[in-house]
Amino acid sequence: PVCWERRSGGYTANDRFTVLLDDGRRVFVKHAPAQNLAESLRAEHRLYAALGAPYMPELLGWDDPGGHGQWPMLVLEDLSDAEWHPEWTRERVHAVRTALRQVATTPAPDWLRPAREAMDGMLDGWSVIEADPEPFLSLGICSRVWLERALPALAAAAESAPLDGGALLHLDVRSDNLCIRDGHALIVDWNWACVGNPDLDVACWLPSLACEGGPQPYEVLDDAGAFASMLAGYWGSVAGTPPPETAIPAVRDLQRRLLVVALDWARRELRLD
Repeated sequence: PVCWERRSGGYTANDRFTVLLDDGRRVFVKHAPAQNLAESLRAEHRLYAALGAPYMPELLGWDDPGGHGQWPMLVLEDLSDAEWHPEWTRERVHAVRTALRQVATTPAPDWLRPAREAMDGMLDGWSVIEADPEPFLSLGICSRVWLERALPALAAAAESAPLDGGALLHLDVRSDNLCIRDGHALIVDWNWACVGNPDLDVACWLPSLACEGGPQPYEVLDDAGAFASMLAGYWGSVAGTPPPETAIPAVRDLQRRLLVVALDWARRELRLD
C-alpha cells in the first residue's frame, strides 16, 4: 500500500478504505473491528470465494488471523468509479432488476441457510410492537388508534409472506448496497446471503428505491402486501430504539425512512384506512 483513504458509507462500524497500491491499482479494504462484525465478514468472504459472479465485485484478497482481538480483512475490487446513489432512471432500475434475476438464477451453495432461518428475529416485528407500542409510536408515523385498528391485519399479512424457495438471495438489497457501472448493476455486502423466494430481494430493495426518488414499490412489484407488512413490522420494531453498539447512529434514521415507505405500501395493498 502507498496510501489509505477512509471511506464513508455503510451502517455498521466496519473500517472501510480505498487503498492505492505501489503498482498503481486501487482496491477496497473492509476490516471488522468486533466479533459479530468479524463473523459477518467471514460469511461475506465465503460467498465471494464460492461465486465470483459478474454482479459482485472481484475478490482480491483475504486475511484472517483468527486470534483473540485480531479481526479479518477483506480486499475487493474498488468501485469508486461507479455511480453510487444514482438518479433512478428507468434504465438504471432495469439494470438492478436484471442483476437480481441473475442472482436468482445462480446456483446457490448448498451451505446457505433458508431465508426464513436467516431472518430469525426479523419476522415477529408486529408482535414486538404489540407488546410495547411506545417506541414505534414515538416515531410519529401513525396514531395509536390507527395502530390498534390496523395491527391484526398487518401481523397476519406479515406472517403469510412467501419467503420459501431455492433461489440465491442477497437479503440486504438497498440502494447503498448497489452501484451502476457501464450500465450494469453491481451488488455489495453479501454477508446475509441465503436461499428463498427471489421476490424477497426485490421487495427489500423497493423502499430505499422510493426514498431516493425512484418509483413507488407497488409500481414495481405487484400484489406484495405480505412483503410490505413484514418489512414494515421489522423496521417499525427497531427504528424507535437505540442503535446497537456496532452500528452507526444514522441507521435508525434510515430505518425510519424505509418504514414510512413500507407502511404506506402495506396500507395501500391491504386497503387499510
